[in-house]
Amino acid sequence: MTTPTPNPKKPNLRCDVIVAGICGVVAAMMVGAAYASVPLYSWFCRTTGFGGTTQVAVAAPGKVLGRMINVRFDSNVAPGLPWKFEPEQNEIHIHIGEVATVHYKVTNMAAREITAQAGYNVAPPQVGAYFTKINCFCFTQQTMKAGETREMTVVFYVDPSLVKDSDQDRLDTITLSYTFYRIPNPEKPVAEAPAAPGSKKL
Repeated sequence: MTTPTPNPKKPNLRCDVIVAGICGVVAAMMVGAAYASVPLYSWFCRTTGFGGTTQVAVAAPGKVLGRMINVRFDSNVAPGLPWKFEPEQNEIHIHIGEVATVHYKVTNMAAREITAQAGYNVAPPQVGAYFTKINCFCFTQQTMKAGETREMTVVFYVDPSLVKDSDQDRLDTITLSYTFYRIPNPEKPVAEAPAAPGSKKL
């Protein structure tokens, strides 16, 4: 009686399936972590001012100090975005705790409609924890028609708690910088299909 010869391909096939399954799980976890890291990183930056990220408030701090500080305004557009973007004033001199309003002007120089979005930071980076904005156009998609010009407003103050930070005793100038990035395929609302004659809308 002949003893059946074991099929050497079965163990290899099983190993391949296991390895493929593990790789798939790891890939899915990495994708999930990447999506989760965006809001977590954003929250971390807003909380700590890391990387020059500013803070957000809905009202004035209620206290204005005698110490003055210069705030400079910088504007940039990423390569491939045919927009003209500039502040209406390059610098202001304000009290710490004073609410200030500044305007930027942006023009779409292209012959077609374009959507873009602005990111920002402040310098020096560690001052982000004290630079607080009440109103801002950043992180909002801006869709502009060909040749359109639009004024964009920023309302902010420098938090009075800055003076308690001995590392900032010699600080006299803060730079607020914006950069507009093009959005290649902006999301558009899907139009609701018309109801068929005689049908009822649920």
